[in-house]
Amino acid sequence: MKGGWLRMVGNRTAMTAKGAANPTFFAGERWLVGMGLLGFALAVFCGIWTLVNGAEVGAEGNMMNAFSFNAALGMFIISTAAVLPLAGMGARARAFFRWSYIVLTLYSYAAETVQNARGFNPRFTQSTNDFDVMAGNLFGLVAMLLVLFYAVFATYFFRRRTYERHPELTLALRYTMMAVMISFGAGIWISLNLGRHVGAEGNIIWLHGLGFHALQALPILAWLTLRAPWPARTRRSVVHAAGLSYAIGLLLMGGQTMLGHPIMEWSAMSVAAGLCFLFGLGLGASAAAAALGNKGGAARVHRGA
Repeated sequence: MKGGWLRMVGNRTAMTAKGAANPTFFAGERWLVGMGLLGFALAVFCGIWTLVNGAEVGAEGNMMNAFSFNAALGMFIISTAAVLPLAGMGARARAFFRWSYIVLTLYSYAAETVQNARGFNPRFTQSTNDFDVMAGNLFGLVAMLLVLFYAVFATYFFRRRTYERHPELTLALRYTMMAVMISFGAGIWISLNLGRHVGAEGNIIWLHGLGFHALQALPILAWLTLRAPWPARTRRSVVHAAGLSYAIGLLLMGGQTMLGHPIMEWSAMSVAAGLCFLFGLGLGASAAAAALGNKGGAARVHRGA
């Protein structure tokens, strides 16, 4: 009897360890994935428009801006769909977040694409037409709601229960959420600045865009550390180092932009930012090499229904 009880406990422990090492990405998020794919489809439409008719439309419209916006938002939504199952949200909270983001994303796609195609800036139009002014104001409100709902979503990765399920991935996603908040902050900066340009050559859009790519870079690095034959302490140290270097690199980019200088200009800040990102890239390459060399890696990515 005692031996059977010990075997049962051992089996449960093994199942728990297996579950922690086998994160389920995308599970139950086909609608969010669909929203992301819609962004790519709209980007293709805008790209074809540009090839046929040119990018500029009317006095303010620019279909290349719509192309980049739709593609970037599509990638952001798909990446969010990938990590949403790891947040440990309750069914109701998760459904509220999912459907709120679907509605807000649909409006964002529509406003960016339709307004640019009509020849108007979807955010900062000079038009006095009531419809265009209202569309721009509503776009601003939608952007703030996107930030607010995502900030609430981010808090779930700072809960102990979420961390205990997937320590390395949750740790990576904590740094990811910090980077995403920096990007959202850059977006608010663009709105308050009434445009992306700062000073002579500063451009906020680079900071705004790069922060969101933490949603791909850091979770992938964390997953690779699970495949590598490293002890847990080493895996967490690698994730910490990569996350910190990414965040510091973003802050240095922000400082360079605030001074009105381009991020590719040779300066102490730009060089330091570049070194931060190269350091993180090096950690990712090391994790990938270790994972590829470890044929018996424990982690497997399961794609949910």
